[in-house]
Amino acid sequence: MSELREEPEKQAHHDRKLEMLLGTVQKEISTYAWQITSQIKRLSQIGIALSSEHDLNKLLEMIVDEARLFTSADAGTLYILEDSHLQFKIMQNDTFKTRMGGTSGKEITLPPVQLVKSNVSAYVALSGETVNIPDVYDAQGFDFTGPRKYDQATGYRSKSMLVVPMRNQEQEIIGVLQLLNAKDLRTGEVVPFADEFVALSQSLASQAAVAITNAKLLRDMENLFDSFVTVMATAIDERSPYTGGHIKRVADLGVMVCETINAINEGKYADVKFSKDQLKEMKIAGWMHDIGKITTPVHVVDKSTKLETIYDRVDLLRQRFMTIEAIERGQWLERKVGLIQSGAPRNEIEAGEAALDAAVAKLKDDLVFLTATNKGGEFLDDSKIARLKEIAAKTFRADGKDLPYLTEDEVANLSIRKGTLLDSERKIMQDHIVVTVKMLEKIPFTKKLANVARFAGAHHEALDGSGYPKGLKGDDIPLEGRILMLVDLYEALTAHDRPYKKPMPINKVFDIMKFEAEKGKLDKDLWELFQKEDIHGKFTAQYDALPPMPVPPPPAPAEQKPAVTPEKLAEAAMGRNPLEKASGA
Repeated sequence: MSELREEPEKQAHHDRKLEMLLGTVQKEISTYAWQITSQIKRLSQIGIALSSEHDLNKLLEMIVDEARLFTSADAGTLYILEDSHLQFKIMQNDTFKTRMGGTSGKEITLPPVQLVKSNVSAYVALSGETVNIPDVYDAQGFDFTGPRKYDQATGYRSKSMLVVPMRNQEQEIIGVLQLLNAKDLRTGEVVPFADEFVALSQSLASQAAVAITNAKLLRDMENLFDSFVTVMATAIDERSPYTGGHIKRVADLGVMVCETINAINEGKYADVKFSKDQLKEMKIAGWMHDIGKITTPVHVVDKSTKLETIYDRVDLLRQRFMTIEAIERGQWLERKVGLIQSGAPRNEIEAGEAALDAAVAKLKDDLVFLTATNKGGEFLDDSKIARLKEIAAKTFRADGKDLPYLTEDEVANLSIRKGTLLDSERKIMQDHIVVTVKMLEKIPFTKKLANVARFAGAHHEALDGSGYPKGLKGDDIPLEGRILMLVDLYEALTAHDRPYKKPMPINKVFDIMKFEAEKGKLDKDLWELFQKEDIHGKFTAQYDALPPMPVPPPPAPAEQKPAVTPEKLAEAAMGRNPLEKASGA
């Protein structure tokens, strides 16, 4: 009877053990399934993160970080295939707290790896196969002299290694991911890389390769765009021997002002910070602010004198006045011969000689006046306009015709009161900004460069609404546009290569800019920042183009004010309205 009772108890005990075993197996299967599911989910999340990162250094670093975290690897190295070598890009080692390459700021100085199959990383790059080695000290077929020397020098113990090719969407191997010393998370012991990590690591490496290829493609496209922009800007500058480098200097100055604002923590701009993308947008706006000048006739851009077209017509004026003088002398000789033949008294002949000398002297003096007027360096007042009209009213006779001393076109050009441009030519110059806006609005800029046309198109506006092309006023002009207004004027005033003005002392430049700020055309806060932070000094130090900024003299007493005021300087120093600058900016 006792045996009959024991039998069900044994069976029940056996069933309980079986249930426990099944429960354990089920738990382990569930745990394993959860781990695999989590890993796949994590792999998907990593793929999303990789695809959203376009900074190549950050991307490469992220790949090694995620791969090491994914496989519990102590160390990792990422190579990129360049110039038939594997170039070290990222090196990490948790044991030694080492991070090199990427965003670490520590350069990897190791020489590139040659593509020879005895090196495991090179073998993977050449064959496209994944290599999983439990212990590199026991591995056959590869030369691990390098890791062993490293271990001897540092006390490290290189053991398990997983080397995976990075294959992009076109099945090209672009690099190699090498992971070292997988760790058991429970014991910290170095173990071989588990088989289940191989396929997942291959998937991660492929996603990484695609992300790297896309990031490189994006970088190459940005470089191509930047090159196109600089080539266009350089071509525009080089159309004229007088404006070479203007666009580059304006672009650099604009970024310099933005970086200066980023560095200050007080005042009006304390809370204004330009991101890396915004600085790039500002630079592109600077590079493209004069792109419309590609349509401006060169003879207008380069009009250094009032009579200049393809050449300076003052030479025609000189030849004409020489002709007039020759005609005057010829007419007198004919008359003199007649007087002599008729027996005219000596004093009459001498009076005729004196009259000729006076006429020739007046002719030469008029030519000197016209030549000086042609230069356009000084403001032409009413008395000079009157003298010009007096000369224009004169005629001389040649080939049986009465011809004017000056043609209507010459009179119109020589009557320009400021600078060298006619109103019609000034309009042509001003239209370059209209063309600039039209051209830039046709370019499908990326989101990061969406404001380039808006910023570049504002560099000839004025805060009081007197600028062009849109007559924007006050806050309608973005800060970046105001910065371009300021630096464009500064560069035009300080340039030593303009055909319509002589180099201007920096104190006069500052007088003009101060006057324009006080008059409400330039942003006064930006102008004060420009002075306070000595952006002029930083700029000249960078370009070595201008003399250092002199120490400003103390303000003169009221009774000692100079006769030439900043207002007159603003109107006349450049030979044209500073905020228009015509061909100069």
